[in-house]
Amino acid sequence: MSVPRPAGPSLPLPRSASGAPLLAPPLRRRMACWLYEGMLMFGVVFIAGYLFSTLTQTRHGLDNRHGLQAFLFLVFGIYFTWFWSRGHTLAMKTWHIRVVDRNGRPLTQGRALLRYLLSWLWFLPPLAAIAPFGLSGGEALVVLCGWVAVWALLSRFHPQRQFLHDALAGTRLIHHEVGPRPPSRPWWAKRRG
Repeated sequence: MSVPRPAGPSLPLPRSASGAPLLAPPLRRRMACWLYEGMLMFGVVFIAGYLFSTLTQTRHGLDNRHGLQAFLFLVFGIYFTWFWSRGHTLAMKTWHIRVVDRNGRPLTQGRALLRYLLSWLWFLPPLAAIAPFGLSGGEALVVLCGWVAVWALLSRFHPQRQFLHDALAGTRLIHHEVGPRPPSRPWWAKRRG
């Protein structure tokens, strides 16, 4: 599967150390991956919330709410930093997307943590705008979805089609196709040595 080169002014394509071009996946695929990642995070939230409520003996959902939010922020940070420093999350692997630094090298844990902190730009501005107005749940959802759409479309103006938080963190999302696996021998044919 080939990834089309972005239209626009003819800029030299950034290349990895091996010489392969570092092409950004299409915006539609990145956003599909983003939605899939959100669905997978329900499991992380469920397990982390259960662990937090068990450890703190929280009996009601609104008790210790800010403590749970801080705990989830840390759990998300550990989750994303760990996976991004290895190249991808499960959703990114499914959609053939990899995160690398500007030069195409794997992320260090420090750079992955910086990317995690900057990725909150997807949510913090609309949440800060919603808070003083006391909007209903539906209105807040419209504002949040509108901001996410604008934020995603802003990547169309970046020369390499990267999201702003990736540009600020010195990272990039690239198309990553995994080659076919070599055929393995059946277990009974393998020699023990």
